[in-house]
Amino acid sequence: MRRVTRKWVDGVAARGPVAWVAAVALVLEALGVLFLNWVLSIVVDKQQMSMAGVDPGAMSTGAWVLGAVFALYLVCCAVLLARTGLRDRPPGTFGRIALVTCAVVHAVLGAFAVGLVGWAAFAMLMAVLALLVLTLTAYGSTYGADGTRPGSGTPATAPARPTN
Repeated sequence: MRRVTRKWVDGVAARGPVAWVAAVALVLEALGVLFLNWVLSIVVDKQQMSMAGVDPGAMSTGAWVLGAVFALYLVCCAVLLARTGLRDRPPGTFGRIALVTCAVVHAVLGAFAVGLVGWAAFAMLMAVLALLVLTLTAYGSTYGADGTRPGSGTPATAPARPTN
C-alpha cells in the first residue's frame, strides 16, 4: 500500500482532514434527514393527515421518498469530499458544482432553521457550511510565483474597471 505524504501547499496542510470531517458531517446529517422524514411519514400515516384532498398514504410515501433523495444527495456530496480528502487533489468541475450547491442548500436551510427550529440547528448547519466552504477554498486554484494560473500560461489579472 502506498503511503500518502501531505505537503504544505500555499500554507494549507489541514485541507485533507477538513474534507474528511466535512464528509463525516454530511453522512451524519444524511442519517438525521432520513430518520426525520421516516418519523414524519409515520406521523402523517397514523394521523391520516391530508393537504388539499391528497391521499394520506401518498403524502407518507412522498415524505419518505423525498427524505431518501435528499439523504442520497448528501451522501454523494460526502463521497466527493472523502475522495477529495483521500487523493488530496481538488474536485473536478462536477464535484465543485455539487459541493457549491450543497453549501448553498445549507445556507438556505440555516436561514429557515433559525425561525422554525432554533439556534442550535442553525449553528449545526452553519458549521457544516463552514466545512464545505473551507474545503472548497483550500482546494481552490492557486497561482504560481509569476502570477500565472497552472496550465494557462497567461498572467492572472484583475478585471478592468468598466468605462462609461
